[in-house]
Amino acid sequence: MRKTFVLDTNVLLHDPAALTRFEDNAIVIPIEVVEEIDRFKRDPAEKGRNARQVSRLLDDLRAQGNLADGVPNGDQGGTLKVVFCRAETLAQLPPELKAGNGDNNILAVALEAQRLEAVIGSQPPVVLVTKDTNLRIKADAVGLIAQDYSTDKVAIDDLYPGVCELWARAEQMDQVKQGAGLSVDGLELPAPPQANEGVMLIDLAQPAHTLLSRFQAQTGTLQPLQRAQKVRLGRIQARNREQTFALDLLLDPDIQLVTLVGKAGTGKTLLALAAGLHQVADERLYERLLVTRPVIALGKELGFLPGDLEEKMGPWMQPIIDNLDFLLGGSAEEAGRSNGPGGTGGGRSQRSQRGNWSDLKGMGLLEVEAISYIRGRSIPRQFMVVDEAQNLTPHEVKTIVTRVGEGTKIVLTGDPYQIDNPYVDAESNGLTWLVERFKGQPLAGHVTLMRGERSPLAELAANLL
Repeated sequence: MRKTFVLDTNVLLHDPAALTRFEDNAIVIPIEVVEEIDRFKRDPAEKGRNARQVSRLLDDLRAQGNLADGVPNGDQGGTLKVVFCRAETLAQLPPELKAGNGDNNILAVALEAQRLEAVIGSQPPVVLVTKDTNLRIKADAVGLIAQDYSTDKVAIDDLYPGVCELWARAEQMDQVKQGAGLSVDGLELPAPPQANEGVMLIDLAQPAHTLLSRFQAQTGTLQPLQRAQKVRLGRIQARNREQTFALDLLLDPDIQLVTLVGKAGTGKTLLALAAGLHQVADERLYERLLVTRPVIALGKELGFLPGDLEEKMGPWMQPIIDNLDFLLGGSAEEAGRSNGPGGTGGGRSQRSQRGNWSDLKGMGLLEVEAISYIRGRSIPRQFMVVDEAQNLTPHEVKTIVTRVGEGTKIVLTGDPYQIDNPYVDAESNGLTWLVERFKGQPLAGHVTLMRGERSPLAELAANLL
């Protein structure tokens, strides 16, 4: 049945292309939404760009007719109209909702659309689409159907983990271990493995005997991990199977996009930076390690920061700098231990010889970049880490990934349960959207890290609080 959808401002700011995603249904844009879009269009950030795009799309549709009467929208028979809030409809709202603010005006437009459909007699559903939870609650209270915008939503509980388990015979595990590869055609799999998915083989006779492998989609076989257990990363080593799978993806130059999802303390950022430093400074596979993250505050803004760009970025990049100092630093005691039993010898370790992160920056091996200035760039032959990617919208993630040039590897890390951006949530952020879109692609790999390794207290807090 053809439906009528009333769109809220936050839907269009989240995805300007939402105007084209309702197929053969009717779209109603309250004039209040147009006013709010006009107020946002001067914003220099992503909201402003999206607002300007919405205005351009509406202006293109205006060329096809009068928006007040309704114009064709797309090739599937849909329509779009811009509707004013009628005073008599607003007066019919409950007394608590008659203040005439933006949300109440949008509610009044949706109620008027519902009344008109009842007069016509066709009774198609009228649905208010908004990402505002409170507005959906108000809509239910006045008898309207309300929904979240779900085109780019990913059910967080069903997010692709990137890791699975498989029972196998001992001879099959030996076949994988020797590098011959094991075809998955004759195996009893709960689901077909995805390209570059980590597979833990468990011995049918001795369940304590396991082997970590990765599925190669090109050959349809399970192959042993080639890098995670062989490459030395100084003070960093994998502490669980998910970290081992993640390191193998991070150290594989054939995998150009890696996504790491996990709660606080699982080692997402530290693993990405360690692998990037190793491939930039030791193996020289990439010319530079480029690190960036969204500039979104956890609490109340502290106002404008003094100084040049580097000084302004200091507070935002401090978590990255802390990780880099941990990777590159090392006390004299640690340097001495490297010469003792089990040490690498030769005086200070490789990471201590490099100095701190500012030295790497002076050598041109490290760049800390504000994500605001990444649009329009082409980034070749770099190892790029995007931290806190759960705060990005799908459109922002697309903008970043499409900057990747020849020979560049990009890693996005984040925790969908720690989102500070008011315009995304755990199921509609750019990170989880990217994981699902790139699932099964030969150039991409993903791991969901489960166990915290920061400290016993941090792990307990992440589970209990």
